[in-house]
Amino acid sequence: YGVKPEQVFVGVGSDDVLAMAFLTFFNSEKPVLFPDITYSFYDVWADLFRIPYQTMPLNDDFEICPEDYFAANHPNGGVIFPNPNAPTGLELELEAVERIVRENPDSVVIVDEAYVDFGGESCVPLIQQYDNLLVVQTYSKSRSMAGGRLGFALGSAGLIADLNKIKYSTNPY
Repeated sequence: YGVKPEQVFVGVGSDDVLAMAFLTFFNSEKPVLFPDITYSFYDVWADLFRIPYQTMPLNDDFEICPEDYFAANHPNGGVIFPNPNAPTGLELELEAVERIVRENPDSVVIVDEAYVDFGGESCVPLIQQYDNLLVVQTYSKSRSMAGGRLGFALGSAGLIADLNKIKYSTNPY
């Protein structure tokens, strides 16, 4: 991916990485935004960690509407969405993902790319431009290593350092 080691966070599957990201970055009184039809664990983690959230409806074609995630339209404490979305399989184009990241300069935007290898375009190159973007991938899907429990996040060195602080304060092993 052309990133430095300090831009990589590794966890016990992408679910572990996402849970650490929720604990690390979604800690304001403002709601975290994610689609209403999406990966079913986002609301589970939000409820578990007592994080306020708001689900944003998909349009009539079951697509994510980027403008729904702009801080100017919906002040938020963070944004998370899968790209391609699960279970719809529909992908936001890279330009739309970048607009969401750019329109949330004070929030962390997490793009869950669990299914990106099945025809999507990864937004990993954008982490060099945006310090507020975290991209999460897994070895469970296209790499066929679900039993290996290996997930990772790519982002700025600052975001990764913050993730490691939380990871090692909750599980020093």
